[in-house]
Amino acid sequence: MTRQAGLLELSLGSTLRLDGREWVVEAIEPQFGRILLQPADGEPRWRTIRWLAHHPDCQPVPGPPVSPKIGHQPNSWFDLTEYQRNVVRLRMAHLQEVEKGFRSGSRHYPAPGEPRPAYDPDRTTLGQRRRAKVAELAAMNREEAKLLGLDQVSERTLERMAAKSRESDLLGCADGRWTRSSQGRHSITEEIREAIFAARAESLRRSKMNMKARCVLIHQYVLEKFGPQIDVPSYWTLRAVWREWFGPDGARQRYARSAAAVETSRAHIVVHRPGQVVALDTTPLPVKVRERVFGDPVTACLTLALDLYTHSVVAFRLTLVSETSVDVAMLLRDVMLPLPMRDGWGPEMEWPYPGVPAEVVAEFAGHKVAGLPFFAPETVTTDHGSPFKNHDLVDAQRVLGCNILPARVLRPTDKQAVERAFGALRSLLFEELPGYIGVDVADRGVDPEADAVLTLAQMERTIARWVVQVWQNRRLGEHAPAWGPGEEHSPNTLFAAAMEQGGFALQIPRPELYYEVLPAHYVKIPNRRGVQIAGLWYDGPALGPYRGQPSGRGGRHKNRWEIHRERRDRRTVFFRDPKTSTIWHELRWNGLPPEGEVPAFSDKTVEELLYQARARGLSPRSDAELLPVLLDLLGGLIPVDQWHTQQPKQQRTSRARQTAQADAARQDRQPTPRAPDVSAEVVPLAWPQQARQAAEEIDAERRRRREAVVTSPPQPPPLLHDALRRKSIFLIPDDEDEAMPTQPERGEQSP
Repeated sequence: MTRQAGLLELSLGSTLRLDGREWVVEAIEPQFGRILLQPADGEPRWRTIRWLAHHPDCQPVPGPPVSPKIGHQPNSWFDLTEYQRNVVRLRMAHLQEVEKGFRSGSRHYPAPGEPRPAYDPDRTTLGQRRRAKVAELAAMNREEAKLLGLDQVSERTLERMAAKSRESDLLGCADGRWTRSSQGRHSITEEIREAIFAARAESLRRSKMNMKARCVLIHQYVLEKFGPQIDVPSYWTLRAVWREWFGPDGARQRYARSAAAVETSRAHIVVHRPGQVVALDTTPLPVKVRERVFGDPVTACLTLALDLYTHSVVAFRLTLVSETSVDVAMLLRDVMLPLPMRDGWGPEMEWPYPGVPAEVVAEFAGHKVAGLPFFAPETVTTDHGSPFKNHDLVDAQRVLGCNILPARVLRPTDKQAVERAFGALRSLLFEELPGYIGVDVADRGVDPEADAVLTLAQMERTIARWVVQVWQNRRLGEHAPAWGPGEEHSPNTLFAAAMEQGGFALQIPRPELYYEVLPAHYVKIPNRRGVQIAGLWYDGPALGPYRGQPSGRGGRHKNRWEIHRERRDRRTVFFRDPKTSTIWHELRWNGLPPEGEVPAFSDKTVEELLYQARARGLSPRSDAELLPVLLDLLGGLIPVDQWHTQQPKQQRTSRARQTAQADAARQDRQPTPRAPDVSAEVVPLAWPQQARQAAEEIDAERRRRREAVVTSPPQPPPLLHDALRRKSIFLIPDDEDEAMPTQPERGEQSP
């Protein structure tokens, strides 16, 4: 019944409020247009529906809230087992013979001998065929009929099966008990539910406990909160419910506690263009390499940047120490720079992508470009390491124009692609190189340090060539795009397809970007000493016009000058000329001797230098007085030809690491970063000579191993008849070679 803007439901048992008084509908006579209303106290009254519709104060009274039923998905053919499907097919064949006269369901596909006389649709009715089928099934072997579920079939059963089959086809012949919907657990009341969640919270706070101990907590909570009248389900019911609600109990306690405390987003992000998401990760290089100062075998760290759309290794870095915020910033800068072609690389490794000719890219870059994508990353996914949370990297990402977002806690799927790339590098490249250390200590060789023949520069060149020539052209069958399911693609083809779909922005960053991503310091420029940056004083001719002058900057760093520091090489800092804003000047440390150079040193060495100066009671008037302390820390007081014999290995490794960091800083300052470093060898050689030398060293090492295994020259195998004669037990010995000794005659002495 319609009432003004709403609907007034009139049904038996419904309640209406008339003039503030509640009435219950006891009877309805729609043919007469009237209903019987029963008040809470009083006699029932008949009222017409017309009168009720025009009543000025008639409101329905809502009934008690009804808990909504949880719906379930409809059953499908795939919910049945293979045995149940075969049974359903046989049942359907019997039913189709009853309905159509043919077991296939069509007279166009008759089986041999069909239609049978009792089921001929032209001579029998549907009722006759049903009665014939009931008699046939009754005469069937009881065991066979029971296996098919047709041992108790009547005409009414065949009618119900036919009705269900018209609605759900084959599934109508399935036994309803096979796909019975779950009705929940009636023993899990609201009180038990509350106790289970309380025990869950308490068990997460405590140390790891088994299910028996959790059941004790549930029983204790129910007893103290609700009393002994509440029945607690059995251990097996609680165990099943616990696994349904909270999953299997196989995680470590601290990991389970962290996963329960962290609320992660359930949004699913679809990566649909190159550069949208780039994953970064670092792992120890599983190959021992030689450092260039002393030639000792050391372990390097490999940092990889992987584009999640094309699965291209867009940048990588090899460092002798764990990555720092500066290394990460430079790696992101490498993603934006085209990779230069190197000596010995053929034309097949040059820029191959359509839309932008290689000559145009080379003209913009200033050199020939290898076949590796480069772009400005939008979002960078990292782990939760300290270099990725450093405030210097936060400033660098603002300069680079990207967002660095750590992966979600305990969600390895955020960076699984880069982890997979590490595994591919290990199995396809690193295992083939001498000095490979294996997956763990148990799989390590006898002496991988002695097997190391590649230097850090040679390893970097090897990885770069493998990435461009192998990885970028390797088929990635499991990473087919959504617009081409089933197609075979490589990182190069995916990037080429993205260029054809959305174009390509040919943007190469300025050379000054290197200085801008370095950590910045805001200081004043005194009249004489220069500027003090992280404990050391720096000076240079570029500061002359600005000594004692304010910078004119406002805001937080009012009247201070901006100086950028290279953490990997503290011998110099960089000052931007305010007149041009594009020219950067080097400011040398005041402690450097004017006639020569000292070995490179990093922030860590500066901290040790200042600590040793304070420990020795030094109060130097100039940084030149700190130079002897620095040389003592660096081992500079020991002659170079005696470094390897007089310095301990830990000190040699530290010295080599700082030298490698200085080399990396020098390469990043060059106009073409990631170019080959010809000074990365103890003896400077051209790249073809270095590659030839590495190949010769690998061949010599393999030859040495083969000669060490073979101690004597190989002998030809014996002939077949010689082997048979030597092993036969029926062979008569020769008289000359194997004759038995004769017995001495009587009277003769045996020898």
